[in-house]
Amino acid sequence: MTEIKNKKPNTFTIDAEGRTIGRVATEAAVLLAGKDSPDYARHIAGTNKVFIVNASKVKIINNKLDSIYHKHYTGNPGGMRFEMNAEIATKKGYSELLRLAVHGMLPDNKLKPIVMKNLTISE
Repeated sequence: MTEIKNKKPNTFTIDAEGRTIGRVATEAAVLLAGKDSPDYARHIAGTNKVFIVNASKVKIINNKLDSIYHKHYTGNPGGMRFEMNAEIATKKGYSELLRLAVHGMLPDNKLKPIVMKNLTISE
């Protein structure tokens, strides 16, 4: 089995202005996972770095702001918390909504936190 060493990371910039969250997140997830490269292997973390700019100008329908919930667990009994997209957008901005969308599109394995470090989102 050949091991890939010293692979230089590629840098990609995605402009989110006027595009929907799902389209931008899908493109970012594919690039982060490394599925665009010919030497893709699912057990090796992708080395691509993705920058998303103009996150505050992303197109989102008001219906999606009120109907989609994100959950997280605090660790305490009865600590399941639900937040609507509108609450997250007002508290943390649209960049957090994009981060959650990309996070949900990556496979749930040990490489997910490593790959998410290569994502940078700016308002």
